[in-house]
Amino acid sequence: MLRFAEELILLLLDDEDGTFVHVPYSSLNYALAGGVLMDLALENRIDTDLQNLILLDATPVGDKLLDPTLADIAAAREQPNRDARFWVERTANRGEAIREDALESLISRGIIESQEGRFLWVFRTRRYPTVQGEAEREVKLRIMEVLLSDNLPDPRDVVIISLSHACGILQRLLSRQELERASERVDQVRKMDLIGQTMTQAIRDIELSVIASTHPNFY
Repeated sequence: MLRFAEELILLLLDDEDGTFVHVPYSSLNYALAGGVLMDLALENRIDTDLQNLILLDATPVGDKLLDPTLADIAAAREQPNRDARFWVERTANRGEAIREDALESLISRGIIESQEGRFLWVFRTRRYPTVQGEAEREVKLRIMEVLLSDNLPDPRDVVIISLSHACGILQRLLSRQELERASERVDQVRKMDLIGQTMTQAIRDIELSVIASTHPNFY
């Protein structure tokens, strides 16, 4: 099964010209950080509430996308006031490394390949192997099916939609008409996961703080 960081990378890939959809560097790093933390939550290593991010189990997952952040959280377990926002910001500092590790993993799985160095990328397959040996549909297709239907989404699709919306990725993938059509559905989906709500709110708070610091009259 792909990690959220890997799925976010695939969401941004424009396979028609081999480039990635442009999103602000900081927004992508926050999304990747949120994805790592959400994967740790689904691995039952951490939990969150409104005040704290809580370490449940410091045992390494065995995944280099997740284990550095898990070790960081474990090392700081005795320090107070470490909420989701703190860990999103801290993990986002490793955004470039997370991005490179995700790309390396996708290549090793045979999902994408690089052409002309690191400037162009192409899909090798649109279905991804899962731990059960079945094929997982392309993340873009899954998201569109969720947003344009009333079907109950898979928990992982709830997370990827919440993260991509919080960081502005979703707004760059859909046309204005598609966004308008799906806006109520996006809000509905984002409310389906409590940990995801905490993580995406942390991302929004960070980005609002950055805007306020660079534009003093923003509020």
